[in-house]
Amino acid sequence: MEEEFRALLKRVRAELVTPAEFAAYERLLVLVRTSRDGRRDELAAILVAPERPLWAREIAAFALGAEGDRRAFETLVLLLNYREPVRCATAAFVLARLGDPRTARAAAALATNPLRTAYALHPVRLLTELRAPESVPALLATLERLLAAPDHCWPVARACVEGLGVLGDRRAEDALVAARTHDRLRAAAGEALGRLA
Repeated sequence: MEEEFRALLKRVRAELVTPAEFAAYERLLVLVRTSRDGRRDELAAILVAPERPLWAREIAAFALGAEGDRRAFETLVLLLNYREPVRCATAAFVLARLGDPRTARAAAALATNPLRTAYALHPVRLLTELRAPESVPALLATLERLLAAPDHCWPVARACVEGLGVLGDRRAEDALVAARTHDRLRAAAGEALGRLA
């Protein structure tokens, strides 16, 4: 977890421009690293305070989520559905460790939303990691929709195929057989079929 947090801090620092931003960043790091009473409440307040920059909310949500504080959930789900893949990946990492029972439902809703397909890669991967009851139905629905669509969105379709293979559920067999007819999915689908229980 510490390595991922260092990567987040390095990325955020590279985004900062003004002296005021650098000063706010340093103050937030002091808060994250302190052990004083009320620290979590102060971090949680950042998540809902008006006009806080996204990077500050992301750092606060990571810190809270890493400690199992479910107040980070809404911000992490927002970031899971963000336009920048690196932010989605960071949010998925923390959500997988947060232990909030709402996570799988949220990831399934994002993965199956046809209007958000371009942002579905990390929700799909998160569903695979969670191995929740929602995982197989959501991956199947997403893969079947993508196989029938004119734009197959290959990275997401491949993640669905790989995830279904990891989950090893026989319900995926027909969809994986259909995926195997597409050149870009053939190898992954063949491997996934071999892993079905």
